[in-house]
Amino acid sequence: MTDRTAPGLQPPLQARLQPPPSAFRLNLEQQKNRAKDLLRAARAADAEALSRIAAARDGVGARASQSASGASGALKATVKLADAQLAIAREQRFASWGKLKAHIESMDRQRAAIDGKHAAPDGDMKTLHIRCGSDIQNTLKDGGFVGDFLEHAIPYCLGPVTTGPDRHALMARFLVDTFPEAKGGLVYERELEGLARGEERLHRSAEDYERVVLWMEHDSWDQLVLIRLLAHYANARRPRVLELVAVDEFPGGERFVGIGQLPAEALRLLWLTRRPVTPAQLLLGNDAWIALTSGKPTHLATLARSGTPALPIMAPALHRHLRELPSVENGLSLTEHLVLQILSAASVTLNRVFLMMTREREPLPWIGDLGLLHVVDDILRAAEPVIIRTPPAPGERWFRQQLTITDLGRAVLHGERDWHTLNPPPRWLGGVHIQPGVAGWRWDEGKREAVFRD
Repeated sequence: MTDRTAPGLQPPLQARLQPPPSAFRLNLEQQKNRAKDLLRAARAADAEALSRIAAARDGVGARASQSASGASGALKATVKLADAQLAIAREQRFASWGKLKAHIESMDRQRAAIDGKHAAPDGDMKTLHIRCGSDIQNTLKDGGFVGDFLEHAIPYCLGPVTTGPDRHALMARFLVDTFPEAKGGLVYERELEGLARGEERLHRSAEDYERVVLWMEHDSWDQLVLIRLLAHYANARRPRVLELVAVDEFPGGERFVGIGQLPAEALRLLWLTRRPVTPAQLLLGNDAWIALTSGKPTHLATLARSGTPALPIMAPALHRHLRELPSVENGLSLTEHLVLQILSAASVTLNRVFLMMTREREPLPWIGDLGLLHVVDDILRAAEPVIIRTPPAPGERWFRQQLTITDLGRAVLHGERDWHTLNPPPRWLGGVHIQPGVAGWRWDEGKREAVFRD
């Protein structure tokens, strides 16, 4: 969130020439040493080491909690380097040590191609890369890509998504009202112009470029943008080559949330996985876009339950999006529920809430820090307080504000009070306008259905 480099302070030249550190840039020698360290710890009866190895061994996971002085003695006596290597590989989300090695070697080859300034991966034809944000724009350049870049970062997962003539005006107003903390501030006229300009570039893409490549991961932010793009190309002229990079996992030392986490060599690997967009995917995107923009979410729920076979990573994202409807249990969206759940354990900063959601609680991370601030701001606007905000100390940033749950907040969390009886502000979820005090749609997670409540 913040720039941690002191003004004017530059690292040594050698450090500047090295690729920046990344939890997704693995070193084989380091992984070998980690496996040897784990093996030594296990042979020394370290309980944690034995637990990690047991969890990786087929049929031994149930013994992960055994004490080193008890039945785990058998594991200690038989543990081998291969067991430790498997544990290290599984912790990095590889099926085997061999797959870990192969992946690292592939990443190293791509790094060598970048350092050796090999031919641009996309240099064979005029290419436009489309992404739901700017997070990989510079990384693509670092990776040697030379194509143009189009950022289509419209938050279809948060704001009003309609197809009427005022759709851009509604979204521009939402952006300005929702993200006052955005860098430089947002101005309505500028946002409205930007939406129109982006739409024009999208419509011109088929005539301006030979190839268009869509870069998307598995969360609802990306997948709803993908729906919009697929719907566009289903109904408009398509470029000669229309391809998709669709990813829901990338191995490494931390939870994979999105492509923006990845180093340049990883983008070159993902480039090799791109596939032509199929007619079935275009039909799915168009169908999903119609469902998303509808004021009735039942068809979107049907699509989520279908598994979206033309694009399997889409269904979980649609399901996660629908969980932002008010719950039949307490009227909370899943994000609102997770905020109150985290605060029920302790009073923490907004930054801490965001980190806990992203790393632990959120089943499919999709919201950024400013998006979470918007959710918290709306919670605070209810007629009766379910959380209390303590402003940050003078000189500290907005994400240092302290949040504390109230007794009423606990009652809502546990379903003893319905959130909508406290008159939170109206909001949009796609084409559904959620208005407390008015009959509307709710989400039944047990049935995975949207139900209308009077």
